[in-house]
Amino acid sequence: MGCGCGGSTGGGGCGGGARPEIEVLVEAPLFEALPREVEPETDEAPGEPSLIASSEQEWPRVHVNGVAIASQAIAQELQYHPAESRDEAVYLATQALVLRELLQQRIGELGLVVRAEPGESEEEAATRTLIEQEVPLPLADEAACRQYYNGNQQRFFSAPLLAARHILLACPADDAEARSLAREQALALIAELQATPHRFAELALQHSACPSKGQGGALGQISKGQTVPEFERQLFRLPVGLCQQPLESRYGYHLVAVDQRIEGEQLPYEIVAGTIRAELNQRVWQIGVSQYLQNLVGAADIEGIHLQRADTPLMQ
Repeated sequence: MGCGCGGSTGGGGCGGGARPEIEVLVEAPLFEALPREVEPETDEAPGEPSLIASSEQEWPRVHVNGVAIASQAIAQELQYHPAESRDEAVYLATQALVLRELLQQRIGELGLVVRAEPGESEEEAATRTLIEQEVPLPLADEAACRQYYNGNQQRFFSAPLLAARHILLACPADDAEARSLAREQALALIAELQATPHRFAELALQHSACPSKGQGGALGQISKGQTVPEFERQLFRLPVGLCQQPLESRYGYHLVAVDQRIEGEQLPYEIVAGTIRAELNQRVWQIGVSQYLQNLVGAADIEGIHLQRADTPLMQ
């Protein structure tokens, strides 16, 4: 059984500026529901791999300026778009292929000649060059960065640190009777520790199901993100000293003693200015690219799928 501290050996537990690929903002979806039609029988040779689809399955029949989006391409693209249902996965895969075709057609219209950077395919280089050429984006200036910092100072704190010890009384998450017994035992041990706090290491060695029992239950320095969420939410609210109630996690009940708290401190603007500038520039980039894609959609003849077109073209 694992341990609720969720940390890694060696501290913080017991062991138990490149731009992303082009994506459409969730707040501004480009596509509505996909109409579905049955793909006609193909002349594939017997024994050829059918990828994900077969001729009996339904696929959207989509054309972009007269160019068909092949069902085989949709089938291949599905693996990159996990979703809760096949319909949603087909939707996302078809959306990606339509946008890719629009970009490739625009690249061809402009006759772009590019040189790929290390680790970049020619298609990626052409798409990057197209966006750089046709989507002029303002960069965040010093005033905008400072304004964002002043309005969101609560985001810019160093992470708090805790030095803590624990005793894990392990029990299955779905065993109500075992959980009840473990909580009773935890309360009895807390009462014992209140009377004899120096016995924490001894009791950890006797009762804890965590490997940290060999170090007296010590977890080392813990920061946020190092433990399982339900344990962390409770742990970081604790003051220094022995917690008077056991903390419950998926692994069981934890008796916790906090030895030291180092609260997070406000980070000065100079430390986070680069992060803020990158975040603001990325937001502008995403909005600009989304608007650009909508304008490509508005200028195209697309059949078989409903698209949202931009009200005000950016590109004449």
